[in-house]
Amino acid sequence: MTQDNNYQPPRQWRWEPGNGGKFANINRPTAGATHDQTLPRGKHPHQLYSLATPNGVKVTILLEELLAMDREQAEYDAWLINIGEGDQFGSGFVAANPNSKIPALIDYSMESPIRVFESGAILLYLAEKFNAFIPSNWAERSECLNWLFWQMGAAPYLGGGFGHFYAYAPIKIKYAIDRFAMETKRQLDVLDRELAAKPYLTGDSYTIADIAVWSWYGQLALGRLYEAGEFLQVQGYRHVQRWAEAIRHRPAVRRGLLVNKVWGDESQQLAERHSGADIDALLSRD
Repeated sequence: MTQDNNYQPPRQWRWEPGNGGKFANINRPTAGATHDQTLPRGKHPHQLYSLATPNGVKVTILLEELLAMDREQAEYDAWLINIGEGDQFGSGFVAANPNSKIPALIDYSMESPIRVFESGAILLYLAEKFNAFIPSNWAERSECLNWLFWQMGAAPYLGGGFGHFYAYAPIKIKYAIDRFAMETKRQLDVLDRELAAKPYLTGDSYTIADIAVWSWYGQLALGRLYEAGEFLQVQGYRHVQRWAEAIRHRPAVRRGLLVNKVWGDESQQLAERHSGADIDALLSRD
């Protein structure tokens, strides 16, 4: 497809199904369920419904970090929600997250089950529940939340902005790619300047802020998103590179990245996770 430089927006927008793009078959302008589908439930307190996208791995990384600290009450079942197949529009998932976006968590450890949706909200919920990976000092906690919410506001420019127009859009629009590439590089520069003076975003401690930001910007810096590393010249952000490498080598990060992954090397795929042994078996093949 070629770019239509003469396009003028109509007076009223109307949806044209099948207008191209990788996700055209599932995108629509309305919310709610499209089909009945009951969510499965395992034996653990936390039931996670997700996919190993940058938003999805935030939660599996944190859960694996908690388990590495012997927080046994953080055990979980992770069920695959294949967004390419429209699983997020099943009635059970919509009940867990009316916004139909992964991940969603249901905590059955309480007297009444609690649903938690939006990846940042899940990170904060689990960190507060287990009193881990979030500072107790008021100033440091505020800094942690600064960066957690920065990620929630900034990443749409990277994902739905740069990533969409660079990697997925059926029409390559120079203006759109330039606009969002510029913003992505500005964000990387923000991080690089901050990380020049401290090992982690909050200071000396690794927190949910690092998990959230690394899942998008750390993976981008390591060349794992959109095959855009060379295009964005990510190697030039040396403080981001140092930070990204340090987090990449954490055992719990490696484990969390495998969960709900159904693409790439088959030896690195784990559609569902119901115990630590599931990940152990996969890692033993290396």
